Amino acid sequence: MTVSQEKDRVLIFDTTLRDGEQSPGASMTLEEKIQVAELLDEMGVDIIEAGFPAASNGDFEAVSEIAKRVKRATVAGLARAASRDIDRAGEAVKHAERGRIHTFISTSPLHMKYKLQMEPETVYEKIIESVSRARSLVDDVEWSPEDGTRTDHDFLCRCVEAAINAGATTINIPDTVGYMVPEEYQALFAMVKERVPNSDKAVFSVHCHDDLGLAVANSLAGVAGGARQIECTINGLGERAGNAALEEIVMAIRTRGDRLSYETSINPQYLMRASKLVSAVSAFPVQYNKAIVGKNAFAHESGIHQDGMLKNAETYEIMRPEDVGVKSTSLVMGKHSGRHAFREKLVELGYELGENALEDAFRRFKDLADKKKHIFDEDIDALVEDEVSAASEVVKVIALTVIAGTGGPQKAIITLDMDGHHVTKEESGDGPVDATFNAIKALMPHEATLSLYQVHAVTEGTDAQADVSVRLEEDGKMVTGRSADTDTMVASARAYVSALNKLVTRREKSAPHAVGV
Repeated sequence: MTVSQEKDRVLIFDTTLRDGEQSPGASMTLEEKIQVAELLDEMGVDIIEAGFPAASNGDFEAVSEIAKRVKRATVAGLARAASRDIDRAGEAVKHAERGRIHTFISTSPLHMKYKLQMEPETVYEKIIESVSRARSLVDDVEWSPEDGTRTDHDFLCRCVEAAINAGATTINIPDTVGYMVPEEYQALFAMVKERVPNSDKAVFSVHCHDDLGLAVANSLAGVAGGARQIECTINGLGERAGNAALEEIVMAIRTRGDRLSYETSINPQYLMRASKLVSAVSAFPVQYNKAIVGKNAFAHESGIHQDGMLKNAETYEIMRPEDVGVKSTSLVMGKHSGRHAFREKLVELGYELGENALEDAFRRFKDLADKKKHIFDEDIDALVEDEVSAASEVVKVIALTVIAGTGGPQKAIITLDMDGHHVTKEESGDGPVDATFNAIKALMPHEATLSLYQVHAVTEGTDAQADVSVRLEEDGKMVTGRSADTDTMVASARAYVSALNKLVTRREKSAPHAVGV
């Protein structure tokens, strides 16, 4: 690798197991932490901050065990500027192939006065003392001025110079409270690197929180200002509004290489897998519209978008889903979908409809989509099968009104299309289904016996379509009608009429001159 290429390499420091786990409710077991660490190592993370060893025996054990198992990545343990913390971190990472102690102390006027209750000179001395102690235990020491972005610039430069002189090999200037805007953060790094005389002896790092939604933008701006390490977490997990999301940083660099002339060691095909694992072990769901790894990141429902995607994926996708470990683009069927996408979905499901049948099916699909939030493949199966069945029927359900409840007799008013004429009938019954079937029987008299009435949900949820099957038996022969609708009573009426239509067809075949049912 050439010197220029080396300068363009950006190290990925993952702190999911430390800063990410500090999210309220996101605690992980030892086994879960090991599982995440091994995946991070496999995907190419350069530094894994495995925990805060002095915080608890559990954290110490996790860092120690991860240090023993990780093969490629550097394993870091966090420590405050206190001898006990630093010694504990050194003990935890001593078995790592590459161990790092990451020590920190607050440097902003606000933090020094109210949090530490220490004078700046005392803080300055603590920096030299803590970094020197850490360097006596490991060769790789990172130092961070907590709330560094709100620190006086003169004092910040003085502290950075002292930390490097004491042995720090990485200097992280964190935007602890997510206060920065990109131009400001970039200028901060440029200023520190220019003013600190020994800045060339350390790698500079960014660590951004997302309180204003700028963590990823700020991280990339810091790199533009001279930083060559980015601290981030899977899914942006972290305290308050979270940290910069690793997957967004990696794919921004990869996708916009024309403007971001850097590279990372991350294999992006692990990103979705890592996202799902961290979501599962932390019990923090990933929002549907989350960049890169959200459920909708490669999903399209708008008819205009779907049409473009079917013609050329680059019309609406700036990266390939398989590049981040997603199997394929998803054309989500919903009320915004167009004919092109609907036709493609039918082909995918194995249906080939003529233009008229396609138009009828598409119309019913749109009607269904207005009633249901989510349209599943099973919904479309039921819809098309219902359409194909209805196409050959002589009698069709036009309208149905049902009056039901505990306060009186149940009634049904149904309108049927019979040979092009609309006829309506009202009947009562023992329940809404019985009333509906009685009204249909009054319009289509028959002696068939109802041997089966069955309802099941096509998909899950309260807005699921009801798939109704009706079986009628006459003279030892049986016919079955089936229909699906989000309204169970409408599906029941259509299924019953469908079965009766089949009885009519069967009678006409066996007795050509018979009239009626």
